Amino acid sequence: MKAAGLDFRVIEHAPVRSLEEAAAARGVAIPDVVKTIVVRRGDDDFLFVLVPGDRVISWPKLRALLGVSRLSMPDATTALEATGYERGTITPFGSRHEWPVIADERLAGREVTLGSGAHNVAMAVSATAAFEALKATMADISDPG
Repeated sequence: MKAAGLDFRVIEHAPVRSLEEAAAARGVAIPDVVKTIVVRRGDDDFLFVLVPGDRVISWPKLRALLGVSRLSMPDATTALEATGYERGTITPFGSRHEWPVIADERLAGREVTLGSGAHNVAMAVSATAAFEALKATMADISDPG
């Protein structure tokens, strides 16, 4: 995030076991805890999908947006190889590869918390500024969780 010139806050917290615990530890509402999900389109073809904490990926909406009939989530080892980050720490910032980013449009205009690449550390940032820096596609790609 620093390399992207973004203003952000580092939030260090104790280990958490749920989204609710993560929101409480970060001092934010559940929708402001962004879930960063690695999605596979094909062999060595991934993207980051960002959704609010209280929502889930809508696979039909995401497939329609991307114009594909099949998407999948890689296992933890493959996600680590594709991004350089372990599950629970994944962020599109500083990833091993600059995979495309698709963010749910409900995040725009909010201050959100994203993974930092390290366990028990999050980054609070303006979603709009972050998504602009990432050249993210903003779209309706989620359903209520």
